[in-house]
Amino acid sequence: MKRTVYLCFLALVAFSCSTSDHNQDHQDPSSNFYALTVGNQWVYKNYQYNATTQTYEDTGVIDSVSIVSTEVLNNKTYYKFRRWTTGNEAGIAFCNPNGEHFELLRDSLGYLVKDNGRIKYTNNHFTARVLTTSDWGTVYDQLIALDNEITVEAGSFISTYSQRYAILNNGSQSPGLDHIYYADGYGLIYNTSSFVSEDIPSIVRRLDSYLVEE
Repeated sequence: MKRTVYLCFLALVAFSCSTSDHNQDHQDPSSNFYALTVGNQWVYKNYQYNATTQTYEDTGVIDSVSIVSTEVLNNKTYYKFRRWTTGNEAGIAFCNPNGEHFELLRDSLGYLVKDNGRIKYTNNHFTARVLTTSDWGTVYDQLIALDNEITVEAGSFISTYSQRYAILNNGSQSPGLDHIYYADGYGLIYNTSSFVSEDIPSIVRRLDSYLVEE
């Protein structure tokens, strides 16, 4: 099979999102699952798999993310995420390029929605969502569980767990499988990025530190 790459980010740096639109504006004011508060900050480190040692090694690539403001579009309030990436002078695959990037997101009844109306993540809907289609198959996102514990440099979290996978045109699932964890009130904790044809993720991105207020 042709060695095909798909990107698996997310949340505050997710490169792709569900093709299903979600234009309704329904947000529970008592819930802040995705930690959508101006001033919140996260630092992520990126680790690359070394096939020789069979371990993940620190790439030196750091994603510093913060919510800098809100914007109202079509009577809906979005939170403006700023990502500043350093350490990727080598252009490592699946790591973000160096520099500044902005993204507008909002919470609509558990769906993390981009300003184009497309879904980036869900914390309460277990049906698989089509992420993208191509001539070789279809990539899906699917929420798997609500209460997985995961430990990263920033601590231990009870998180929702989603998978990203591809179904090939012959009906089989490709070896590549990615893992995405969001924790209630903290946002993105952990995610991986894989080649469709390889069963071990190439890059693991883990929360290293954070400053979160409700």
